Amino acid sequence: MRFNRKTAALLLGLSLGLSSTALAAGADSFSDVPKDHWSYEALDYLAKDGIIEGMGDGTFQGGRSMTRYEMATIVAKAMLKGGGNIGSQAVLEKLSNEYASEIEILKNRVDQHDEEIDKLKKQQEHFQIWGLARVQGGNDDGLYSNYNNRFYADLEGQLKVSDRFKARFTIEKNAHYRQSEALKGYTIQNGEIVGTKFSHAAHDNSANDENHNGSISNIWVEATLGKDWYVNVGRKWNGIGMQNLLWGNPMDAISFYHPIEHGHGWWLSGDYWAPTYDGDEGSVPTYAAINLWGPIGKYIDANLVYSRVIDHKYDHNTGRGYWMDATNAYGADLKFKLSKSLALTASYVKTDASNYGTYFNGDDWDYDLAGKLEYKGTDLNKPGSYGLYAKWVKLGAAGDWGHDDEWTTRGPTYSNGIKGWYVGFKVVPYKNVEWESMYAKITEGNSVNSPADHSKRKIFRSQLDFHF
Repeated sequence: MRFNRKTAALLLGLSLGLSSTALAAGADSFSDVPKDHWSYEALDYLAKDGIIEGMGDGTFQGGRSMTRYEMATIVAKAMLKGGGNIGSQAVLEKLSNEYASEIEILKNRVDQHDEEIDKLKKQQEHFQIWGLARVQGGNDDGLYSNYNNRFYADLEGQLKVSDRFKARFTIEKNAHYRQSEALKGYTIQNGEIVGTKFSHAAHDNSANDENHNGSISNIWVEATLGKDWYVNVGRKWNGIGMQNLLWGNPMDAISFYHPIEHGHGWWLSGDYWAPTYDGDEGSVPTYAAINLWGPIGKYIDANLVYSRVIDHKYDHNTGRGYWMDATNAYGADLKFKLSKSLALTASYVKTDASNYGTYFNGDDWDYDLAGKLEYKGTDLNKPGSYGLYAKWVKLGAAGDWGHDDEWTTRGPTYSNGIKGWYVGFKVVPYKNVEWESMYAKITEGNSVNSPADHSKRKIFRSQLDFHF
């Protein structure tokens, strides 16, 4: 009977004895098999072909006796490789018959392990959790700020109900550590903040920080209905527009998203919501918005939005509606991809808050403008990746329903109107770790009747985010 190279090497390996309890390796990694040994070539062939394995400590231990299960493992691997001539096939058939019971036991063990792995994967898909821990420090000209010096955690979870439904939630927690900023119930006197100091524990509790006290802050359901219709129902943070000028806050809402058929990458979305906070005079209005976004050619992305106050919840004593009686708002965003690494985003929002125009200085109180220049960007999986940005804003006192303060710099007075610029950078020093530093110079307030509401601020903030 004539044997090919594989069969000869296999018989040699069996005669030497070996273990299948470790990872595959080439013979040159076995410290006890020198290259001038007579068995080196055969062992190297079998190891590289994935049929034999070492002991895991860099040795082969050819003088060690094998168990029948180890022999069966080698035979099974050789059978899976297949090929060879009539002689090699005959040898493998005899070996497989000899170790048939052991091979069957090994097969059952593999099947059981596969079932356990599939079960674990399904459990992982059923419940997933991720988020970040943040260490933040900074200075705001010594003024009160919730977000200059704090430890922050954002925990997000997802529970898969079925292929169509997912339940989502978020838990956020602030822990402030600079006592001089722990103020509550403050007022402004001669341009200075006067208020009552609280301990850190009191400042971080549910009464003083309702959205970041460690309780479940948002919960909603994501559903896929019909063909490419995606729906969210519940309380969640939502942004409208590329820079979230029209809205960037939590909302109690029902929202839908749908790609436009033959729309060349364009999408349609809609929202019907109420804020999660009280409006003027304790009223809580309801809103609706319709949004279109997608590419214009290769180098421009666009976003168009129209929003309307559905119910102002007018206060019967004052006759006032929510936020300067504004009923309609319009917004547009354009993102220009200037190069592979450079992008410019311009955003505009306008409301019809005409009833209170005489209350504010100038004629810029009913619209928002923002421009942001970005260079490169970070990738949490790529240490050393970085991004630079610069942003200029001019936000009117009644120019939007509730814009997103991207770096949480609004305050200390929560005054109407803001104008200024921000610059900063981000870098990933280690995998899943991001460092960001930001400097801003802004002017707040444009109320005619509240000149003390004007405040010029210089803000520096630096933070480390640990993602998991």
